[in-house]
Formats: sequence, C-alpha cells, structure tokens
Amino acid sequence: MKLLTIITFFSALSFLLYGFSCLFSNHMKNEFIRFGLEKRRNLTGVLQILGGLGLIVGYFCFPILISVSSGSLALLMILGFGVRIKIKDPLLVSMPSLLYAILNFYIFFQNTFISELS
Repeated sequence: MKLLTIITFFSALSFLLYGFSCLFSNHMKNEFIRFGLEKRRNLTGVLQILGGLGLIVGYFCFPILISVSSGSLALLMILGFGVRIKIKDPLLVSMPSLLYAILNFYIFFQNTFISELS
C-alpha cells in the first residue's frame, strides 16, 4: 500500500471520528464554547464528516473528491490553528490542527498536481 493511500485513510478516519465527536461529545461542546464558536460546532462537525467521507469516496469512485476534500480540510485546519493561536492555547496543544493542515495540503498537492504529471 502506498504511503499516500495510508495518509489519506488516516486523515479520513480522523476527521470522521472528530466530526462525530463535534456533534455528540459534551467535551467538544465545552471546547467550542471555550473557542467562542459554540454556534459553529455543528457546522464544523458536519464539514469534517463530509471531508472524511469525500476522501474515502474519492479514493474509490471520484478522484476529484480527494482534491476537493483534502483542500477543504486543510483550510478548515488552518482556521482551527488560527483559533487556537487567537485564544492563546499553548503551541503543543495547537500543533495537531497545523499538522492536519499540512497533511491534507500534502494529499491535495499529490492528488491535484502530481497525479496530473504522471
């Protein structure tokens, strides 16, 4: 199995789990209150679930969905990192959002530009 495939499925599973957590977890409800984004929690959860599903469906059926989903998830995580910085969370706590942004940008870049060159 290629590294890109492993990374894609890792990201998809992570966002599915985190998205459902956003929708149903009291801990995440409290976190979004702390972020000052309580009204955006459900939207964030749905977008993460759609992004995770898009990565999976894109892998098996519609490759363009991988680019759309990974690009969107990268943007979402950059915004999440910005929120963490704005509320002055420690860098160590903020790093996962930045790492997921980088990971999804890598997936986006590989599927959008590199696959076209092959």
